[in-house]
Amino acid sequence: MYSIMTANVVSLNTTDSLEKAEQLFKNNNIRHIPVVQGKRIIGILSYTDLLRISFADATGEDEQNIDTTVYNMFTIEQVMAKKLVTVTSDTTIKEVAEILAKKEFHALPVVDNDTLIGIVTTTDLINYLLEQF
Repeated sequence: MYSIMTANVVSLNTTDSLEKAEQLFKNNNIRHIPVVQGKRIIGILSYTDLLRISFADATGEDEQNIDTTVYNMFTIEQVMAKKLVTVTSDTTIKEVAEILAKKEFHALPVVDNDTLIGIVTTTDLINYLLEQF
């Protein structure tokens, strides 16, 4: 698992704003951010979750103002996914592939001893498979 997961995980706290989340998504070119309390994961926020609540089709110069207004109406805790499927560093790449193939999400937090140590995504898995050819 260590060979394909991202270890330096960008994370959020429930006290962070959705505006901060959007900046993290854009600045780091990522699509999933674990939400933590200390080192313990309590949820995961996807860029899709954020787009669902914003007016993604808003155009013009007021777009930023609309997003900010909408983001201030919700907390990270209200928007994040709380029913998590996690894996451990001992989980095989094959097991990760099986989970991601069957579920409707695209990222798995890697948790050892109740501590978030990484994240593995469908992109990580595809890149690993491409390296095999």
